[in-house]
Amino acid sequence: MSVLNIISTAAATAEASTYEATIKDAVDDLVQHPEETASKLGEFFQNMWNSIIHEIPTIILAIVVLILGLIICKLVLKVLSKGLDRTRLDLTVNNFVKQCCKIVLYVLLVTIVLSVLGIPATSIITVIGTAGVAIGLALQNSLSNVAGGIMLLINKPFKIGDYIMVSGVSGTVKQITILYTRLDSDSNQAIFIPNGQVSGAVVTNNNTNGTRRVDLKFSISYEDDYQKAREIILQVLSRNEKILTDPAPTVRMIEHAASSINIAVRPWCKAADYWEVYFSVMEEIRAAFIAGGISIPFDQLDVHVVKE
Repeated sequence: MSVLNIISTAAATAEASTYEATIKDAVDDLVQHPEETASKLGEFFQNMWNSIIHEIPTIILAIVVLILGLIICKLVLKVLSKGLDRTRLDLTVNNFVKQCCKIVLYVLLVTIVLSVLGIPATSIITVIGTAGVAIGLALQNSLSNVAGGIMLLINKPFKIGDYIMVSGVSGTVKQITILYTRLDSDSNQAIFIPNGQVSGAVVTNNNTNGTRRVDLKFSISYEDDYQKAREIILQVLSRNEKILTDPAPTVRMIEHAASSINIAVRPWCKAADYWEVYFSVMEEIRAAFIAGGISIPFDQLDVHVVKE
């Protein structure tokens, strides 16, 4: 055994012996002087009770201040909400301001209640600052999301109600909070994306320009008349009230494929009407092709056998 191990063992033994001796002395004192011990315990609990009685008015005042503060905070937030709703602020900015004001009001209320309890304001500020630094170090990702939310608020790449594609997902923006952005997908799934990720990603906004082009492709056989097929397509597009005339739809031959002639059909519509136009044009052109005698080909392979 090394010298250090011997010294450590000796120190631990001495400490244990001292602890046991202290407990033994306390027990002996309790047994030999029970009246004195009971008197000291009674004095201790009496002092504690007197301190509690003395602080009851302050505690009651702090509770009253807390209750009144909560009521005032709710009233202020309600008035602020109504005022912001009457302004022309974007809904995204509106919600963000409400959340920030709510946090500030409740932090201020907690500070006031602690001051009423007799805690110095400097101590409260010091604790809040220290806690802020500690929380900031522990929640670096969350702070990056807060910064991302502020950048989204300033740059406004999208707003509530827009249909966007970001980080490999797409959906309608339903909520933008301090930490995350919520999308509702086409299948009504709620998707929550951290703002830090959104602010640093490529965002495709389908609503910003107000209109969208619907890209479709139809195939006809080589035996069919292309001009006739084009006229049929243009007639179908002209009957659809949701398709815009300016810019005019594009209907042109796009490809000579292996088994068909492919036609690009590109009408324009309002962003909100995109899927309605997409599905209705697909259905109506197919029905018009069948009625007009235009065949819709499928992949086929011609095999030529050569006899030797």
